[in-house]
Amino acid sequence: MTNTASKMALLGTKAPDFQLADRTWGKESFSFADLRGEKGTLVFFICNHCPFVHHVIEEVVMIANDYRVQGLGIIAISSNDVVMYPQDGPALMTEYAFENNFEFPYLYDSNQTVAKAYQASCTPDFFLFDSQDELVYRGQLDDSRPGNGIPLSGSDLRGAIDGILYNRTINPEQKPSIGCGIKWK
Repeated sequence: MTNTASKMALLGTKAPDFQLADRTWGKESFSFADLRGEKGTLVFFICNHCPFVHHVIEEVVMIANDYRVQGLGIIAISSNDVVMYPQDGPALMTEYAFENNFEFPYLYDSNQTVAKAYQASCTPDFFLFDSQDELVYRGQLDDSRPGNGIPLSGSDLRGAIDGILYNRTINPEQKPSIGCGIKWK
């Protein structure tokens, strides 16, 4: 298991737009504009095989379910090279989304341009944008990692989401996510 950290894109950066194939709802594709939330948007990069993603996915789904009904757009993206990592391929993305009860789209970034535009570097990697589509949080879910004994809470990400929903200050001291590196072509 390789530990790769988030690159920590500049806060205030506008959300890059995209048009990506959907692997959950049977729609051909979605853009950022199609999925953005009225109050903000969470974009996160995951894949099917990463042990860091497996460790957090239940909490991520709970966060999505807790906040999407409050006006937060939720977007999951996989950008891994599926030639070298076929377990992350589109058909298995659909299966993974179904097995984990995703109520949000899981999009496939086949040419990896979206991951590069967002400066994503690992899975999971979280990017939270406010209602003006400006980056207000990037980094970790919480301090829990596979095998470190710290229980999952989602506290870092939940705190940032609460900040945009309830007009609270978001801590500018943000910790990078740690996970498997995105598998570049």
